[in-house]
Amino acid sequence: MTSLAHPTVVHTILVLARALAILVCTTSILYYAFAIYCARDFFRRSPRFRTEFEPPISILKPLHGLDPEAYDNFASFCRQRYPRFQLLFGAESAEDPAIPIARRVAEDHPDVDIAIVVGKATASANRKVGCLASMLPEAKHPYILVSDSDIRVSTDFLKVLVEPMAEPGVGVVTCLYRSASRGVVGMLSALGLSTDFQPSVLVARKIEGVSFGMGSGILIRRSILSTLGGFEALENSLADDYQLGNLPARAGHGVELARCVVDHRLGVRRLREVIDHQLRWNRGTRAARPGGYTGLLLTQGVPAALTLLALDSAGLFSAIAFSLTVGMRLTMAWYVAVRGLGDRAAGRRLWLVPLRDLFGLAMWIGGFFGSSIVWRGTRYRLLRGGLLAGDRTAEGAAHSIGTSRAVSRASASAP
Repeated sequence: MTSLAHPTVVHTILVLARALAILVCTTSILYYAFAIYCARDFFRRSPRFRTEFEPPISILKPLHGLDPEAYDNFASFCRQRYPRFQLLFGAESAEDPAIPIARRVAEDHPDVDIAIVVGKATASANRKVGCLASMLPEAKHPYILVSDSDIRVSTDFLKVLVEPMAEPGVGVVTCLYRSASRGVVGMLSALGLSTDFQPSVLVARKIEGVSFGMGSGILIRRSILSTLGGFEALENSLADDYQLGNLPARAGHGVELARCVVDHRLGVRRLREVIDHQLRWNRGTRAARPGGYTGLLLTQGVPAALTLLALDSAGLFSAIAFSLTVGMRLTMAWYVAVRGLGDRAAGRRLWLVPLRDLFGLAMWIGGFFGSSIVWRGTRYRLLRGGLLAGDRTAEGAAHSIGTSRAVSRASASAP
């Protein structure tokens, strides 16, 4: 048997590693260039304001714990320049720390139709979906907007979001977001969302159309939601945001990406929280779309360029390939995050993108192993297709989990 230490074997491994690194650098450069093109195509669209199309909207805000700047996030939805809308907050328990904030927002905005639903969540593996299901009977209007609690919007948000709904056949509208956080770990996570995830959304839109939703905002016709079986149809799904757009798309309804970009106040600050979030996201994507998840290898440009440089540090070709790959990665990050999304914080931290990409590679690899995830303090087992099973509190299960790695977009979704 030939030893792995045999010079011929080592040489063959190095040649294959170099060839793979060159391939990934090449495909990544093409991907970065295409992402820039997709972003340019999206952000150069002309406004389509239709003042006569302003249907009433019920906004559903599921709550679980207190997000950073929660009051300002909630209040931004009360300041909409829109003729008729309703704002619903929902939580599993009246003891949820976000409930007093929601009540204060309601007191400070008596002119807005606001209701708070507590203690009525239906039994669901996905507790957010159970909360949404409890709010839906209180919704008064034919258009339902689901938006996460850590989102802040401008005053024209509803007006811009509803625009595509005026087109025949459009049943769902979602929107992009720019993320912000505090602390080094939180900033790296936010940087990844603006410079990696959002570009992938724009690429997907151009290649196959939008067939997903994001937690930043999902506007859906109530009639379509009822046809799908209501929120209960998502009760065992990890990627509820993704499915809220994907199921209508598969049923033949159009899904569009609105021109608005909202602000995402990312609450993760500790490394453990970021790892949980990233592994949940990666394992959820792998379970839902295993082929596409594996194909992400071809977009790992920075790690491939560093590998190529390490294998041939003195070679001119390796130096040129490294410079082109990293240069295109940073150009794409700037064009999408800064110029497109208006993420100024990302612009100041572009030099951290290569470090973030190395961390992203580690999380991508971790996504291939294990089926245990942690989501808002609860541990789940992830089944094929992205379904959830066997929930229990993460802290109480720690003794039996041992060294199993915990996880936390889905993506689609989102934050």
